[in-house]
Amino acid sequence: MNQLKKVKEFWANEDGMGTVEIILIIVVLVGLVLIFKEQITNIINSLFSKISSQTEQV
Repeated sequence: MNQLKKVKEFWANEDGMGTVEIILIIVVLVGLVLIFKEQITNIINSLFSKISSQTEQV
């Protein structure tokens, strides 16, 4: 019965889970940025060119 209690405590213990989850999210985001780097760069360049052309009109 003592071992069952220890197993339940182990599964209920969530210390450190937040850190692991944050690291996994960061890894996924960095991976997505690396995969779609060229598309992201094209979108940002397009946005900046539109912004600069519209500010010249004003």
